[in-house]
Amino acid sequence: MNEAKVLIRVPIELRWRDLDAFDHVNNATFMTYLEEARIRWFDSVGEPWVTDATAPLLAAVQMNYRQPIPYPSRIVVELSAQRVGTTSVTVGHRIVSEDGATLHADGHVVVVWIDRATGRPTALPESVRTKALA
Repeated sequence: MNEAKVLIRVPIELRWRDLDAFDHVNNATFMTYLEEARIRWFDSVGEPWVTDATAPLLAAVQMNYRQPIPYPSRIVVELSAQRVGTTSVTVGHRIVSEDGATLHADGHVVVVWIDRATGRPTALPESVRTKALA
C-alpha cells in the first residue's frame, strides 16, 4: 500500500463456505472480505456516507493474489487512502495473516460517489474526505 497510513485493520473470520475445491479461500471471496472492511471504515466516519440522494459505487478494482488463504486461518484486511479526489477515493487494500507475516493479496479500488437521480459523479462526502486525509 505504498507508505499510506492504514485507515482501518479488520480481522475476518473464515467460514467453511468460503473454500473452493482446492481447500483454500475462493478468489472471489477475497472481494467480499474487502467489501466488509470498506463498509466498516465508511461506518467509522461518523456521518452518513450513503443517502437517498447519493451513494458510492466501485469504479475500478485491482487485486493481486499473492498467497492462497488456507483453512483454518485468521486474517486481517488493512485499508489505506491512496488518493482522495473531488468525487472519488482510491482505497488501497492488503489481506494479511493475523500476525502480518503472510501477504495474501493487495491492490486497490476506486470508489466514486454518484447522484442517484442522474447516475453522474457527485462530491465526495466531506466526512469521508476528512477521515481519508486524517
